[in-house]
Amino acid sequence: MTDRTRQMTSSSSALVLGATGGIGGEVARQLRNGGWNVRALQRRAPRRIEQRDGMTWIRGDALHGHDVLGAANGCSVIVHAVNPPGYRRWSELVLPMLDNTIAAASAVGATIVLPGTVYNFGPDAFPRLTEESPQHPVTRKGAIRAEMERRLLAASSNGARVLIVRAGDFFGPQAGNSWFSQGLVKPGKPVTSVSNPGRRGVGHQWSYLPDVARTIIELLARRDSLEPFAALHMAGHWDADGSQMAEAIQRVVSRRTGRKPRIAAFPWWLLTLASPFAATFREMREMRFLWREPVRMDNARLIATLGQEPHTPLDEAVEATLVGLGCFTASASYEARVLA
Repeated sequence: MTDRTRQMTSSSSALVLGATGGIGGEVARQLRNGGWNVRALQRRAPRRIEQRDGMTWIRGDALHGHDVLGAANGCSVIVHAVNPPGYRRWSELVLPMLDNTIAAASAVGATIVLPGTVYNFGPDAFPRLTEESPQHPVTRKGAIRAEMERRLLAASSNGARVLIVRAGDFFGPQAGNSWFSQGLVKPGKPVTSVSNPGRRGVGHQWSYLPDVARTIIELLARRDSLEPFAALHMAGHWDADGSQMAEAIQRVVSRRTGRKPRIAAFPWWLLTLASPFAATFREMREMRFLWREPVRMDNARLIATLGQEPHTPLDEAVEATLVGLGCFTASASYEARVLA
């Protein structure tokens, strides 16, 4: 990075790729609320540059390197939270998009932030995952995730800085493409039943999107003291017996509506039938093994770095998620509490 580039780079400017998605949108909003100048790259922005929601929206495509580089100019952080539209051609497009982010970050001297998952680990690393656990994935998606991290590690050896925050299954008010919203409940509809994908007695790890975003923001504030390639794990919400998330939904709905939804086993057979026709269902089915055995992340390194992990109580997080998904309208008292 040249002296001129250093002068151009703002320590409080961030480019978010995937700002219309769940984790990307949450990180973008929290960066904005924290005083950052946030740019968001959007394929179908109405104009080349638009000021909206306190952010700068730039029309461009993460698959086009010059679009990413142009949007990143002057930024100290690039949040890579982008996926192909509708998850179509995921295996073909994910790595080229990441390469564009790496090239842009290397050119402008920005830190790359990647929201990570457990997908890049295999059964040989289970049940407790540390940052040093071996990455031997057994799925196609996991193999791509592992390759993403290998490319980021190589970039960090060539002068780039990388922050990866790995977490469990996402849920939250804006997490439209998630197990919570596509498996457990039906967005936009009253919750009359909850489909539980897990086996009773098998633990499962969840992560509330606002907590994940808050963790990323707090780590970014310390990024100069982190290793060039920094990977940290979140503990999130550990469902020790595989029933606590479903029961939390049941409690929240019962308290809000006076009606207690039933809990039923997830219809995996239906997912199998639908998989040939829907990419999302194929991805969900491929990850079924994560519901058959416990997989838990060790957050000791994160605690040592931050002192504590941002953590919203489960029922509060579930209620906010159901409100955001349109499963019932937020009450005035709840809205006042959320907006405070």
